[in-house]
Amino acid sequence: MTAAFVRSGFDAALRGAPARLVRSDGAEVVLAVRRWHADAAGDDRWLLDRCTGPVLDLGCGPGRLLVALTRRGVPALGVDVSAAAVARCRARGVAVLRRDLFAALPGRWDHVLLADGNIGIGGDPARLLRRAAALLRPGGTVLAETDPDPTACWAGTARVHTAEGPGRPLPWAVVGADALRAVAAAAGFEVIASHAGPRCFSELRLAG
Repeated sequence: MTAAFVRSGFDAALRGAPARLVRSDGAEVVLAVRRWHADAAGDDRWLLDRCTGPVLDLGCGPGRLLVALTRRGVPALGVDVSAAAVARCRARGVAVLRRDLFAALPGRWDHVLLADGNIGIGGDPARLLRRAAALLRPGGTVLAETDPDPTACWAGTARVHTAEGPGRPLPWAVVGADALRAVAAAAGFEVIASHAGPRCFSELRLAG
């Protein structure tokens, strides 16, 4: 998966190259590369304020949320398959592993982050949430960024386009806040909080 990810074009974006995501249904999204490389700000605070204990950031990118959590005194570990992302995290002095998020990962965590659309990784959000569930301590939560369209629910493949050209297709998914409720229920979660705005988030806890 690491080699495929690099060839997908995400690695170039995580080095700072402007990029857009082109889905197999024809939809295009300009990737927020500047935000990824900047300090945490704005709506990021909604996520950060809910991180009251150790955090695992899946698909952490260049590490802006890890930096912010560390400054708050919250233990945090990032996971990313991109060498560029991992190098940037290490340069910023935060803990990170270069690893597929479905591979073995250490510990159990109070919170798992799926920011910046990472709920779409792998093209199967229910599978990804079940993976997150296995990484949580009892009572822990998943904090996921959702599509601004609350009804969005799509899965297929997507390519990252940069000045170097299109990368290879990767399985990807998009889920809005309303659609996430059904996806979460299928993975054994319930939605306990949400935020709607230019960026949208949901907090999930295992039901029962």
